[in-house]
Amino acid sequence: MRAALQTVIDPELRRPITDLGMVDDIQIDGSGFVLVKVLLTTAGCPLRTRITADVEAAVDAVEGVTGVAVEMSVMSDEQRAALRQTLGAGPAREVPFARADNLTRVIAIASGKGGVGKSSITVNLACALARLGHSVGLIDADVYGHSVPDLLGVPDGDGPTEIEGMDMVLPLEIQGLKVMSIGMMKPDRDQVVAWRGPIVSRALEQFLTDAYWGDLDFLLIDLPPGTGDVALSMGQALPNSEVIVVTTPQQAATDVAERAGTMAGIMHQKVIGVIENMSYLDVACEHCGQRSRVDLFGRGGGAAVAARLTERLGYDVPLLAEVPLDQEWRAAGDAGTPAVTLDAPLPSAAAIQGLAERLAETKRGLAGFRLNLNPA
Repeated sequence: MRAALQTVIDPELRRPITDLGMVDDIQIDGSGFVLVKVLLTTAGCPLRTRITADVEAAVDAVEGVTGVAVEMSVMSDEQRAALRQTLGAGPAREVPFARADNLTRVIAIASGKGGVGKSSITVNLACALARLGHSVGLIDADVYGHSVPDLLGVPDGDGPTEIEGMDMVLPLEIQGLKVMSIGMMKPDRDQVVAWRGPIVSRALEQFLTDAYWGDLDFLLIDLPPGTGDVALSMGQALPNSEVIVVTTPQQAATDVAERAGTMAGIMHQKVIGVIENMSYLDVACEHCGQRSRVDLFGRGGGAAVAARLTERLGYDVPLLAEVPLDQEWRAAGDAGTPAVTLDAPLPSAAAIQGLAERLAETKRGLAGFRLNLNPA
C-alpha cells in the first residue's frame, strides 16, 4: 500500500507524501476497505481536497481494495521539525545557494540606474529559461520599486504560502517560475514600503533562508538599480553568484551601468556579460514594408560598457544581447504576460530566448569554488 502512496506527490513541496512523513497510518480491514491517515503541515492547508483525491485514486487502484477513506489531521511541532530537516531547512537559517555543494546557478541582474528595463529583462529571461525545461526561481530584490508581480500578472491576493509552525514559506508558482517579492506580501497593493536599509536586507535574507525553493537549475535576482545596501547584502549572502549588467545605449545610462559592474567585482562576483536594452527601434515602412533600424538612444553603449568592464575586471565581459524596442513587448508587460511566452515572433523576445539558450548551454565554472575534497 505504501508503494501506491509513494506515487502521491505533495502539490506544494513536490515530494512523495511518504517521504515527507505525511502518511501517519494505514489500516486495512478484512473486507479490503482501507483507511489512510494523512498529516498536514497546517490545519488550513488549501490543497487538502486535492491531496485527499490523489490518495483515494492511488489506493483505489490497488488490487483487492474495495473502498478507501482518508482521514486528515495536523502534524505536531516535533513532526514539523522533522519535516524541516527532511527538506534541508534546519534551524541554522543557512542560505542553501551559498553552500559549496550548491548546484543552482545564481544570476543577479543589475543596472546603474532605473528606467532601463532591468525588471522586464529579468522576468523574460527567467520565463525563457523555464520554457527550455529548467527549474527557475525568481527573487524580486527591488523592494521599493517592485514590478515583478505586475510583469507576471500575479492576481491580487496571491502570494507565498506560509507553512504554519515551521517558519517556512513556499514561493508563489506562476508562469512556470517560483517567485518571491515584497509586492505579493503587502496587505494593500497601494501600500508604500518605507523601510530603512537594515530591514530591507533582513527581508531579503529571509527570502533566501525561509523560503523552500526545492531543487532549482537557475535562481535569478532582480536587483534594485545602483550600488546600495541591497547589492552589497546580496553579494555577501551569495558569494558565488554571477551578475549581468543591463544598460541602454545612451551615455547617461552606460556610465552608471559600469559602476554596477564594478560593484559586482568588488563583491567578488563574476560579471558574465552586458545586455543592451532598448537598443534600437525596428520599424517597417508603411508603403513598401522594408524594415529599418532607428537608433533612438544612440548606438554602441552596451558594447562600450562591456569593453570597459573587461579592461577593469581583467577578464572577458561580453555583450550578451541587444534587445530592440517593441511595442508588443511593452504591451505584454503591461498585460502581465511576458513577451517570450507569446506566440508572436517578436525581435525582442527572440533576443532574450537566444540568450537563455546560450546560458543554458554554458556550464558554471568551478574557479574559486571549494569542492570539499580532502587529500588522501
